[in-house]
Amino acid sequence: MNIYFSICLLLAHISIISCSGNSESDLPKVNKKVFLDIKFGNVTWGRIEVGLFGQIVPKTVQNFYELCQRPEKGYKGTKFFRVVANFMIKGGDIKYSGFRGDSIYGSTFEDENFKLKHYGAGWLSMANSGKNTNKSQFYITLIPTPWLDGKYVVFAKVLKGMEVVRKIEQVPIIYNYEPAVDVVIDNCTAEEVDKPFTVDVGDAE
Repeated sequence: MNIYFSICLLLAHISIISCSGNSESDLPKVNKKVFLDIKFGNVTWGRIEVGLFGQIVPKTVQNFYELCQRPEKGYKGTKFFRVVANFMIKGGDIKYSGFRGDSIYGSTFEDENFKLKHYGAGWLSMANSGKNTNKSQFYITLIPTPWLDGKYVVFAKVLKGMEVVRKIEQVPIIYNYEPAVDVVIDNCTAEEVDKPFTVDVGDAE
């Protein structure tokens, strides 16, 4: 009886481990980083550090990476123009209309794949107006949003500065969820990662 009970405990323990999370080989790897310096009106709020998953969605990542490095017609100087608390914050309109943008490939580019999911808060995904209409606009999730899986391409995760994202979430808003005071990417830089590293598929901290 004791042997039988011990075997049952061992099997239960193995089952719990196997269901508790992904193995490291299954986790997404960061191979590039970008840094978004945020201002609220004239006040500097801090930096959001983002890890990009270029091994999984290389075309999508390259678009975001290059737009972060452009001194003009890139993300520098653009706004987070839509803030929906308990959902997402949206930015990346490099044409400054609030509804448009462009990609490095021209007007639009295709949905690369949907391997990554909207696992939790702090994940970045491409905004679109339908299938294969990616441009420059993106959003950062504030909660898990599994209903968006298979429709919007996830390509990055916040590594540091989630407290800045939460501050943006709390700004006063006006019509159509637009912030009452401009929330601007005051500066934007990017870098390659010497040694790609994995990240967990939970919430950003």
